Amino acid sequence: MKKFLSVFLAVVLIFSLSLPAFSWVDVNETKSQIPVIRISGDGEALYDEEGKKIFHYKDVVNLVKGNSSTDNTELYKSMAENLLPALTKGLITDNWDDLYVGLETEISKIFENSLLDENGNVTNNSGLSANRKQQMENKRNNSQMGSKGYFAWDDYWFHYDWRLDPMETADVFHSFIQDIKRTTGCEKVGIAATCLGTNIVMAYVAKYGVEDIQGIGMDGSVVGGAEILSEVVCAKFDVDPAALMRILRDVEGLGMFDMEDFIMETIEMLVRTGVLEGVISTTENIFYDKLVEGVTSALALSTFYTWPNYWASVSPEDYESAKYYVFGDEGSEKRVKYAGLIEKLDNYDREVRQRIPELIQKIKDGGANFGVISKYGFQMMPICATSDAVSDQFASVKRSSFGATTPSLYNTLSDEYINQRIAEGKGKYISPDKLIDASTCICPDNTWFIKGSSHSNWTTYELKILYEVATADRQLTVDDFPYTQFMVYNTAEDSLQPMTEENCNTEYWDTDPDIYKPTSFFDKIKVAFTAFAKWFKLFIEYMAASEKAA
Repeated sequence: MKKFLSVFLAVVLIFSLSLPAFSWVDVNETKSQIPVIRISGDGEALYDEEGKKIFHYKDVVNLVKGNSSTDNTELYKSMAENLLPALTKGLITDNWDDLYVGLETEISKIFENSLLDENGNVTNNSGLSANRKQQMENKRNNSQMGSKGYFAWDDYWFHYDWRLDPMETADVFHSFIQDIKRTTGCEKVGIAATCLGTNIVMAYVAKYGVEDIQGIGMDGSVVGGAEILSEVVCAKFDVDPAALMRILRDVEGLGMFDMEDFIMETIEMLVRTGVLEGVISTTENIFYDKLVEGVTSALALSTFYTWPNYWASVSPEDYESAKYYVFGDEGSEKRVKYAGLIEKLDNYDREVRQRIPELIQKIKDGGANFGVISKYGFQMMPICATSDAVSDQFASVKRSSFGATTPSLYNTLSDEYINQRIAEGKGKYISPDKLIDASTCICPDNTWFIKGSSHSNWTTYELKILYEVATADRQLTVDDFPYTQFMVYNTAEDSLQPMTEENCNTEYWDTDPDIYKPTSFFDKIKVAFTAFAKWFKLFIEYMAASEKAA
């Protein structure tokens, strides 16, 4: 059951100031002598051939939040009628096959129109909207250059079906680039890529090189893996109660969910008193080994894992394990059925995933600019074994920055480690909050870090950096901007500032490592009693308010 909860949460969640903020960041005023092609992740809604929307990740979130415009009564009823008997049978007989089949059948009803076939291909003519397709054609055939001889920042978007094999999409991307060069008369283009779009760009580099590219800027890269997509399909997960509390604080602080104080305090009380940890631990001991493989496969193939571009975000070390948990052993029924899809996944693995350092070097050797933005300051979705990593909610800084060294969430780099870096002449690469050593990145001088900006947040400050890197006539470094290498983003004020020791504490939760896990027995009793007393006070107030409202 823990595995079911873990992967289902993944589906759902798909789910200081003493220094002045910079003032030159209006990206709308960015102009360049070459067109910049922008390619993003999975934010584009998908439609069927009749023009009806069939999938958008926000629809899944709204379904869970109860804000869906669709009446899902029958869906919930069907789940209850089919899954509860299967669960009961498993508990009585220890035979869980009916539960696996039921899960794959029922959950796939949410995704059925967006799932790809066993070869990783579209079967129902679903994809981009007709409007998006027309916009793409217009861009291919009409120059958007302004009368003053420059290109505005948002002229060229490459819209694509983000489910598909990045290697195949790279061919379409190449054709788009050639058309843009032809219609604009420019010899090169720039590329600004975010999230899943970085997979497409790296596949493009693997197949076509950078002969047509002036520069590439990446933000929120998942090329090296995104734990939220990687670990949940290869049994590397852990539901940490403290991490759950932190993620709730994050999503509330970012305005993603608005939870009543009483509910938040109830959860926090259960965490601090150890009740939630006990429930999770008991559930894990009883069910984990029995359910992990079958549930993983059922949920993966009924949700995101017929989509090759999501597979592209599985990390190099997780890839073989992920294939095992989703498709079974070599020669298994699912391996045979999904042989076409697996062939595409293996091809991407050979050509891109296993060659990331080589491909980045290929970009640089080819004379193209390269720059990376990595963001952090948030709790990773608390279903990953590495949920205590310094991250942007979806991917760790280590992965999105191509190699930065970080401690765990509640620690800092040791004084001994920092002093050693200083002695090596690399002290400038240590962040003021002592959470990041940028010197170990593949491109330490071309990588920026922004604390307080989450994975799904693409600020004008970040876009400015991407566009400058993509269009510059030389390789820019962190010293070429009024920005420093380490910065702090203030969501409420939409401002960016150089990071200092005074303004770097941006987290929405307490950074004291002992707040949820006191060590001594006395401290445990004290924390539990304080939490219960605070909850009980709110409970009385909540009941009084409810009675008054009635």
